[in-house]
Amino acid sequence: MAYRRMVSASPRAHEMTPLFADEDLMNHPDSTARATLAPSTVTEERRTPVDRTFSVWAPRAISVDLVLGEEVLPMTADHDRGEGWSSVDAAAVEGTRYGFRLDGGPVLADPRSLRQPDGPHGRSAVFDPGAFEWTDDGWEGVPLEGAVLYEMHVGTFTHEGTFDAAIGRLDHLVVLGVDVVELMPVASFPGWHGWGYDGTCLWAVHEPVGGPRGLQRFVDACHARGLGVCLDVVYNHLGPDGNFLGPFGPYFTQRHHTPWGEAVNLDGPGSDEVREFVLDNVAYWLTDFHVDGLRLDAVHELHDDRAVHILEDIAVRVRQIGETTGRGRWVVAESDRNDPRTVRPVEEGGLGMDGQWADDVHHGLHVALTGETQGYYADFDADGALATLLMTPFFHADTWSSFRGRRHGRPVGKDIPGWRFVASLQTHDQVGNRRMGDRHSATLSARRLQCGAALLLTSPYTPMLFMGEEWGASTPWQFFTDHIDSGLAEAVSQGRRREFASHGWSADDVPDPQDHATRDRSVLDWAEPGQAGHRELLGWYRALIALRGSRADLRDGDLSKILVTEDDEGVVVVRRGEHRVAVNLGVRHADVDLGLRSTRGIVVLLANDPTLTLRDDGTVVLSPDGAVVVGPASGD
Repeated sequence: MAYRRMVSASPRAHEMTPLFADEDLMNHPDSTARATLAPSTVTEERRTPVDRTFSVWAPRAISVDLVLGEEVLPMTADHDRGEGWSSVDAAAVEGTRYGFRLDGGPVLADPRSLRQPDGPHGRSAVFDPGAFEWTDDGWEGVPLEGAVLYEMHVGTFTHEGTFDAAIGRLDHLVVLGVDVVELMPVASFPGWHGWGYDGTCLWAVHEPVGGPRGLQRFVDACHARGLGVCLDVVYNHLGPDGNFLGPFGPYFTQRHHTPWGEAVNLDGPGSDEVREFVLDNVAYWLTDFHVDGLRLDAVHELHDDRAVHILEDIAVRVRQIGETTGRGRWVVAESDRNDPRTVRPVEEGGLGMDGQWADDVHHGLHVALTGETQGYYADFDADGALATLLMTPFFHADTWSSFRGRRHGRPVGKDIPGWRFVASLQTHDQVGNRRMGDRHSATLSARRLQCGAALLLTSPYTPMLFMGEEWGASTPWQFFTDHIDSGLAEAVSQGRRREFASHGWSADDVPDPQDHATRDRSVLDWAEPGQAGHRELLGWYRALIALRGSRADLRDGDLSKILVTEDDEGVVVVRRGEHRVAVNLGVRHADVDLGLRSTRGIVVLLANDPTLTLRDDGTVVLSPDGAVVVGPASGD
């Protein structure tokens, strides 16, 4: 049975209109959608009835019925499970539709539904996650330390937009050299296409991308190729349509609010079971889907005034699962607090996350590469900002933030390793929230892109690439939705236009999120990696990742060992043990002193100028947008 995100009950809670009605499926503009559903809904269903226990937590209901196919079965209090739980035993084949009726009301999907073949507005379907035949018995996991992550949106990674199609492209990632695929959210939501952050059935994998069995196949295929999988999950809110948790219990609270709706009830009356709902979901992905890590969306909106924060509980649960399974498991948080306590161990008074996103590093790199200084980028135009951020992940460390109009953040101690901070040049947010969803490759030269990659992939942080970045994809990645509620669809489209109109853009200049062409434009073009220009950048990324893997200095997370200088002409030199990384972001050729004690045994390991040489005095000449890595002739 599945899970769902937490916001106010949808106004359509009593309609329960199936999302994928036959006529909708046949007439949908994406003709590949029909093929998407078949493997998950028909060919993999087991037809032998199996005795099962159906349970649901509904503490407010006087009577609870299970509606299983055409049967209506009264449920009884399950005191062993806890107060407010009801259960009933019944035989059912996999794929059988079911739901729960509270006090004679409409049939609602299971809050912990594992499959929603007809979308969140339809009934749940019986699904047995244990029926999948895994082939990864020898898999031990991929530690976060030393890893290179690759953020992927399954729906736009390929034209088909499915797990199975993505499997066909995994060998590209193997050759690229990344270690972990970070999947953007896959929880079920109404409609076909979207970013995934409006999920409403949190335990059910979105059916158009392949459903739960598709995700299992994907993870198994990744492990077979030596790739780990991290899943982005959202526990701070539920989407605005298809959320039916409210009638079941106090999943939400008015004590706290989020930018997206009601906050999840993590600390009020009845919150013990809500927290278990979250913790059980964490365990579900790690155990039944063999996922190696989780990325928690916007944890600053997980409002919890308890002495023991929900993040601590999640950290403990993840560690326990790792110990039980013998496979390394980890969890990364997205947080805008700039608080290093997020990644300090629980035993040291921290929240116990293994890592957290470091947006300040992105902002510093973005300003240095693009020159953009509007909005929250303004603070990162300060002298020495880039050098600072290549040595510590928080630029705002109890210092003034003009964007916030206050001091922000806390310094990161040198005892916290840099690999606990996930850094990037581009992410789904930083690209997709731009008006046109334009990537760096739309405005920056290939050599400048190489400079950015050199700084990121030799940094003390955990680098993360956004899909297509490695070859300078020409396709944008725009904000797209597929809301089936006409009122909501119109509100989203108009809201997007108003947002950018306030910055001086006309409505015609803003892509309509509801237009299917917006999604289609965002799909990667897999012909590009083999084309001139793209091919060379891809080779640069491969070489940098390979160099990082073979040189301990270049992946060392000890922040006390790194030294960075940045001059007024845009020349940046990074000292990484016996290695040096230098880029020239200025407009003139520069004689660059790499600060080497001796050049004996030191060679040019990688440069985007094939004529560049290391002089005996430890200097090099860097042309504009030149990048070089030097170090010992032999690796680790």
